Amino acid sequence: MKLSDLTTLRIGGEAERFVDATETDQLVETVLEADRVGEPWLVLGGGSNVLIGDDGIEGVVVRVATRGIERLPNAPGSARPIRLRVQAGEPWEALVEHTVRQGFSGLEALSGIPGSCGAAPIQNIGAYGQELAESLVAVEVLDLDSGERTTWPAPLLELGYRTSSIKQGRRAVVLSIDLALGADEDARSRPVRYAQLADALGVEIGETAPLVGVRAAVLALRAAKGMVLDPDDPDSVSAGSFFTNPIVSEAFARTLPGEAPRWAQQPEAPTRAVPLGAEPAPPPPVVEGTVKLSAAWLIEHSGIGRGFALPGSGAAVSKKHTLALTNASGAATAREVAQLAGYIQTRVMSEFGVVLHPEPVFLGVEL
Repeated sequence: MKLSDLTTLRIGGEAERFVDATETDQLVETVLEADRVGEPWLVLGGGSNVLIGDDGIEGVVVRVATRGIERLPNAPGSARPIRLRVQAGEPWEALVEHTVRQGFSGLEALSGIPGSCGAAPIQNIGAYGQELAESLVAVEVLDLDSGERTTWPAPLLELGYRTSSIKQGRRAVVLSIDLALGADEDARSRPVRYAQLADALGVEIGETAPLVGVRAAVLALRAAKGMVLDPDDPDSVSAGSFFTNPIVSEAFARTLPGEAPRWAQQPEAPTRAVPLGAEPAPPPPVVEGTVKLSAAWLIEHSGIGRGFALPGSGAAVSKKHTLALTNASGAATAREVAQLAGYIQTRVMSEFGVVLHPEPVFLGVEL
């Protein structure tokens, strides 16, 4: 099986062995057996957040092809009473479309993100002011340390900005996800938090909008950046955003040009316990906050524009958005994409002293 046929970058060599797991039991048994005998294994979802080497993958590649969206009993009294259980192989975009059609809020700003539902918590996907972490209740996983199927409440995943405990190395395969969603009788969204989306909808930050309108606006915004898979758009042959937005200290952010976009990240206040009758404790020391920067702005202002490519390379920066690296030519190799990514890192580091971290997982290729 050519893995280039299964990735959104259309890059990747052959799989030594390939299993299309359409049932959860098949997925579990294949991974457990490979792990038991020491055969290398890779679980592949929608292929949207990965760069696979040109020489392919040793061992077995298991594509998660399970399907199903199940309505669970409601949670009365909750701000998000709707409960859904979604199989890991269900395409994420199909899930979002389903929830909007049903009038369920919580995922609408995540429209158009490629990939599978099982991969979503590993990356803690997010866009336009929403993150999966806000709606995720639990995941069923195959825990490779115990060899058992088990359910983890969402906090065990330690979800953060585009990361989770699984992405950080915890050995587990996601089998299904449980979600908690809202149900407004007028089918309106969660409060809009992202300025660009609010502008597109004609609302103020913090206001709501019709779910279908939010979804349509997000899809239009993403399409304008080449971030919606489209067979007629060569710029969409990518892994989406290739770098995460850097998070730096406030002190470091002050060294950057004043026009560099930045968003303050609210630090969590430490918990303090004061015994009854005791004098109030002195306030805790002020913890310096952090600031999220725009990776796209840093790339553009390091001298790399849209459509940039290294001489003779089939990989290029998207013509629509500097945060995406594309295989628009159809001839790019994994090595060429990695070389371009490394060049961008070097330019940004040289210009601003900021290290950009790739968002996709690299397999069989090094940056």
